[in-house]
Amino acid sequence: MDPTISSHNTEPTPLNETGHPNCSPILTPSFLVLITALVGLAGNSIVLWLLGFHMRRKAISVYILNLALADSFFLCCHFFDSLLRIIDFYGIYAHKLSKDILSSAAIIPYISGLSILSAISTERCLSVLWPIWYHCHRPRNMSAIICTLIWVLSFLMGILEWSFSGFLGETHHHLWKKVNFIITAFLMFLLLLLSGSSLALLLRILCGSRRKPLSRLYVTVFLTVMVYLICGLPLGLYLFLLYWFRAHLHHPFCQIYQVTAVLSCVNSSANPIVYFLVGSFRQLRKHQSLKIVLKKALEDTPEETDFTDSHLQKTTEMSESRC
Repeated sequence: MDPTISSHNTEPTPLNETGHPNCSPILTPSFLVLITALVGLAGNSIVLWLLGFHMRRKAISVYILNLALADSFFLCCHFFDSLLRIIDFYGIYAHKLSKDILSSAAIIPYISGLSILSAISTERCLSVLWPIWYHCHRPRNMSAIICTLIWVLSFLMGILEWSFSGFLGETHHHLWKKVNFIITAFLMFLLLLLSGSSLALLLRILCGSRRKPLSRLYVTVFLTVMVYLICGLPLGLYLFLLYWFRAHLHHPFCQIYQVTAVLSCVNSSANPIVYFLVGSFRQLRKHQSLKIVLKKALEDTPEETDFTDSHLQKTTEMSESRC
């Protein structure tokens, strides 16, 4: 009965109509999301600017461009969602529906990001396992077509989830459960495709009698997949496996949701860092532009080491002296 005591501290936290938790306001995860989102938006904006206006479009660059767009969309949703939660915590007016819409809108870039990452890994795997078939039968605009289909499918799933959850009209709980089941099955399929293709690609490069030389592009793909499995996957498991059962969540589970949200923002922010680290590896003493660094991170040709260069130079000098 004390009006100074918040109801968030006295009642268990139920789920709202959209399946997202009505968590008690904790500022630490919100501030972490704000800082991480700002860093990630800056990095992804640089990638979008370079790939969109200053570099030649290739198959892999089209995928990376759309992946950076999905990461930026995802970070924007969580940035404004955390900003509204902080405003609401300090007593300034913030509409609850706005936060729910932003949380649900983040589903679209999450699905598209995982789909694009799975497409990258699968296409790289095909290019290594069946190189002749891949280079001869691959359509010229296949990357753009796949990315367009991914975005259309992601928006369609997001609109269906909004429609049956009560955002755009009457709540249809039975249909909403079916839509969530379809989304969950689709995400599980993408996860299996991503894991299987990445594992096959790794084994083909590191094992076997006909091993493919390791290039910067494969290092970029492997590191991006590893970052997603560590930081991005927990949010998907939480949203679409736990919420699908409509469990009655209490405060500790809401903290888990906030931790997974922070980790997913770290995943979207880490991709540009991975590109620039891989592109600038062994080039720390050279002053290179971000365009050249990003271009090197997406190179599919194996890099010659200093030992290889010196060995070739010595061989050339010996052959010339003999002549």
